[in-house]
Amino acid sequence: MRPYPPIAEHGLIGDLQTCALVSSEGVMDWFCSPRFDSPSVFAGLLDDERGGYFAITAEAPEGVSGGGPGTEAGVVTRQLYLADTAVLITRFLTREGVGEVVDFMPVHDPHTATDRHQVVRVLRAVRGSVRFALECRPRFDYGRAPHELTLGGAIARFDGPGITAHLQAVGPVPLEADGNDVRATATLTAGERAAVVLTVCDGAGEPPRLLNADDLAEAFSAVRRFWHGWIGHCTYRGRWQQIVNRSAITLKLMTYAPTGAPIAAATMGLPEQEGGERNWDYRYTWIRDASLAVRAMRDLGFTEEAYAFRKWLQQRMHDGGAPNGEPLQIMYRVDGDPYLAEEVLGHLAGWRGSAPVRAGNGAAGQLQLDIYGEAVFALAQTGGSGEVVGYDGWQHSAAVLDWLCDNWDRPDEGIWETRGGQKDFTYSRLMCWVALDHGIRRAAALARPADVPRWTAARDAILQQIMTRGWSEERRAFVQHFGSTVLDASLLLMPLVDFITPKDPRWLSTLEAMDSELVSDSLVYRYDPAASPDGLQGSEGTFSLCTFLYVYALARAGQLEQARYAFDKMLTYANHVGLFAEEIGPTGEQLGNFPQAFTHLALIAAALALDTELDLDANR
Repeated sequence: MRPYPPIAEHGLIGDLQTCALVSSEGVMDWFCSPRFDSPSVFAGLLDDERGGYFAITAEAPEGVSGGGPGTEAGVVTRQLYLADTAVLITRFLTREGVGEVVDFMPVHDPHTATDRHQVVRVLRAVRGSVRFALECRPRFDYGRAPHELTLGGAIARFDGPGITAHLQAVGPVPLEADGNDVRATATLTAGERAAVVLTVCDGAGEPPRLLNADDLAEAFSAVRRFWHGWIGHCTYRGRWQQIVNRSAITLKLMTYAPTGAPIAAATMGLPEQEGGERNWDYRYTWIRDASLAVRAMRDLGFTEEAYAFRKWLQQRMHDGGAPNGEPLQIMYRVDGDPYLAEEVLGHLAGWRGSAPVRAGNGAAGQLQLDIYGEAVFALAQTGGSGEVVGYDGWQHSAAVLDWLCDNWDRPDEGIWETRGGQKDFTYSRLMCWVALDHGIRRAAALARPADVPRWTAARDAILQQIMTRGWSEERRAFVQHFGSTVLDASLLLMPLVDFITPKDPRWLSTLEAMDSELVSDSLVYRYDPAASPDGLQGSEGTFSLCTFLYVYALARAGQLEQARYAFDKMLTYANHVGLFAEEIGPTGEQLGNFPQAFTHLALIAAALALDTELDLDANR
């Protein structure tokens, strides 16, 4: 096993309440339970020695070593998803045979929160003979909590404080103690299979029911049926069906089904620069990210997900003021808890020494006024929104817009959560305009009471301010914040939210300015930290969200050849199973938390826009 494999060398599995990463070598090095935002059970990705992992690998035949790309100790590895599912298959090609590990998490009753989650790992030889090696080394509470091992035959029990992991072997996998951990080897020949099932639950809970081969066969069939049935609701039939479906499944995997709240990413602490300090915890629900993710899902025909999130969002408005004194907080836990105290896990080394490793997120208390635009935008994205909102819900929404009329003209920390002080960010003003504009439309559409004259006056004042103070005559472009000449790729959302038409002269010149300064071989930087200090050390890669938004903007502007070329090139940066992290580094490596919802939702938006414009162009 390689310590600290590349961030992108992973696939994602999950059960819609939590998830796990499995490396292309068969190592599960990230898994939290019972929720996405719970402490880790395996965190080897953040500390190879202290974090814990669950590895099933294939051993090379005696006397065989070395190899080339994709080879480890004489074993060639390949990884893929079973088409249109979240079932991950890791293949091992050796001189003596070909073996596979099939990983999945059963989806039982995803809408009912539970402390009990299962990971099924099926071992099978498909050609010749393969010798598998297993190591299960849990490290509870981010590697801070000790555990005790109880081993009896085919059952191993790992007891930590308030949490227990049960490992059951099904078939010829003889478990052996290795201190308080477990290891095993199993040699299978073509057609033979075995399995191990890891069940993590509350320490006081009942032991899991013992499973047999028939149970596992049914579990495998059930999880395939679930994912095939779900993706069958997708209405997209365009040119990029496979990658769009994979992005949709990824967004679904990162949505907490009991509440309908999407998380921003499956991980925490993965850096924006190797060895750097830009390492954040993204396992929470950002109003911004979630609203845009739900729009992408709705555009693909997944109305149930959109409905569930709107209910979650409406409850946040109903709950009243956040701890920071604003009507909404920028992010919450998946159950709506607003308290996300940030702590440094100093005992963890970080991915390839990228410290500090942070759990929780101190940015939760920041003022980011753009979230009100995204929130109202999300609530307005269906003709049936009145069913979600109701009269009482409308009253809460209207109160937020009344508050926004008094507060939109304030400096804030902005969309990128910079820690360099508050500024008058143009994007924040843009989304305040969106909030009021959609509020006005919804008041008319739903025939609800509202101070429409006041909302209209504020909306129009914001537009005038953006067009004067947010526009730089020197740059012939909209700029990051008032009084600056710094460009910001977040403004690529301007045409998407209908603030400006995609072919407006001001917009086309802004796009041209971004192309000359923020775009590198079609990849887009979100801004230049040197020109606009953000209070943090180090650099970062190009921001994949912004690259896909750039494709969207080019497509809508009618620059179809450039848009399609940029989109196709960006798809080459996807990992081997179609997943994206947050950023692309200077030599094409993926950086940041993984997989990233922002990237996948923007991919969907770009694909839909490009498909539409290409079809229109073909029919002209």
